[in-house]
Amino acid sequence: MPYFDVASSAPLHPVARQALQASLDEGWADPARLYREGRRARLLLDAAREAAADAVGCRPDELVFTPSGTRAVHSGIAGALAGRRRVGRHLVVSAVEHSSVLHAAAALEADGGAVTEIPVDRSGAVTPAAYAAALRPDTALACLQSANHEVGTEQPVADVASACRGAGAPLLVDAAQSLPWGRVAGEWSLLAASAHKWGGPAGVGLLVVRKGVRFAAQGPADERESGRAPGFENIPAVVAAAASLRAVQAKAAAESARLRELTERIRARVPGLVPDVEVVGDPVRRLPHLVTFSCLYVDGETVLHELDRAGFSVSSGSSCTSSTLTPSHVLKAMGVLSEGNVRVSLPRGTQEADVERFLEVLPGVVAGVREQLGAPAAPTTRARSASLVVDALGKRCPLPVIELAKVIGDVPVGGTVTVLADDEAARLDIPAWCEMRGQEYVGEEPADHGSAYVVRRSS
Repeated sequence: MPYFDVASSAPLHPVARQALQASLDEGWADPARLYREGRRARLLLDAAREAAADAVGCRPDELVFTPSGTRAVHSGIAGALAGRRRVGRHLVVSAVEHSSVLHAAAALEADGGAVTEIPVDRSGAVTPAAYAAALRPDTALACLQSANHEVGTEQPVADVASACRGAGAPLLVDAAQSLPWGRVAGEWSLLAASAHKWGGPAGVGLLVVRKGVRFAAQGPADERESGRAPGFENIPAVVAAAASLRAVQAKAAAESARLRELTERIRARVPGLVPDVEVVGDPVRRLPHLVTFSCLYVDGETVLHELDRAGFSVSSGSSCTSSTLTPSHVLKAMGVLSEGNVRVSLPRGTQEADVERFLEVLPGVVAGVREQLGAPAAPTTRARSASLVVDALGKRCPLPVIELAKVIGDVPVGGTVTVLADDEAARLDIPAWCEMRGQEYVGEEPADHGSAYVVRRSS
C-alpha cells in the first residue's frame, strides 16, 4: 500500500533503525556521570550533536535536542521573546506558519503582546518587503517557515533574514519540512526541526540558537541541554535522529530530482484527468516531493477514505478533515479552494508505477464522490429569473457550492445568485468557485442566520 504522507510523518529510515538498535546497548546511562557507562553515553550524545550541527550548518554548542519539533518551536519563541523583553513584545509571523507557531503567537497576544501576521500570495509565499515593513522598534522576534507543510511552497528565507538583520530583529525558521533536503540559506538566528519528518524517531526535535542571539530559556532551570530542554536525554533516539538526517541529506540531490519529476507528473496530469481541479502552491519554488490540489464539488474526508480503500495513504487541508469543520488556515490565507483538498507527499524510494496507479485511480474516486453528493455534471443553460436565493443553511461544504453550481445557469448573464450558508468554509470556497468558473463574486452580506454570499453570472 503506497504511503504518500511523509509531510505528516516519514517511515523510520533504515539508518535510524540501525543506529537506534546499536545505541540502545550503549546509550542508556546518564551522560552527566563520570563513570565508564556515563562516558560512553556522553560520547554518543556529543557525536550525535556534531552530526546534526553539521547537517544544519551551525556550531555543535548552538544546537540542543528537544522532546519534539513543537517543543523546539515553543521553546525557541518563548526564549527569544524573553531574551529581548526590553526591546518589546512584538512578534511577526506569516499567515501560513505551522500551528505550533500560531499557537505561540496566540499565547503572546493573550498575555498582552502584539502580533503582526504577514499575508501570502495565491501561491502561499510571503514577500521580503512585507516582512521588512512589519518590523518595528519593539519587534522582539520574527518567524518564517522555510517551506510550507501543506502546499510545499518555499519561502524567501534568506531575503527575509537579511531584512530582519538590518532591523536588528532575530528570525526563527521552522525548517521541519525542508531540512531533510538541505541546509536553510540565509543569516537566520534560530531554527527548529522535527526528526520524524525525515525518518528519525518521533519524540526528537532540534533547536538551534546562534551565538550572539539574546535568549532566556523559560521554566525552571535545568543543567541539561544548555538549560533549553530540561530532562534526561533520550540518547538512542537522538543518535538515530542525527544519523538519519545525515543519511537523507547525503542522497537529497539525486532523490530530489527523481521525486520532482514524479510530482511534476501529478501537477501536469491531474487537471486533465479530473475536471474542475485547482493545483495549489508555487509550481517552481516548492519542495520536490509534495504536491497539493483541490477538487470542486467533493468532500475532502470522503475522497481520503476512498483513496485509502484503493490503497493510497494521503492527507488533506480540507475543511472536512478538521474536527472544527473550518478550512485550513493555509488554504484560507492563500485564497484557494479548500474543497476536496488532497496533499500527496512522496517518500524516498517511491516508484513510478505507484504514481501511475494513483493517477489511474484518482479520476474514478473523485467522480464517485461527486455522484454521491449530486454534483452538477454540466452547467444548465435556461434563464428564468434575474436573481435567485439558495438556502444552504445547515449544509456543510461542498454542498453550498454544489447548490450554487446547479442554479447559476438559471439566471441570465448579469443576474445574481445569493447563497445563504452558515459553514465557514463557504467564505473561502464560493469565491474560489467563482474564480475557477469565471463568475463574479460580488461579496458577503449579513443575514439573519449565517451569511449571504452574492454571485453575479458573467458567462
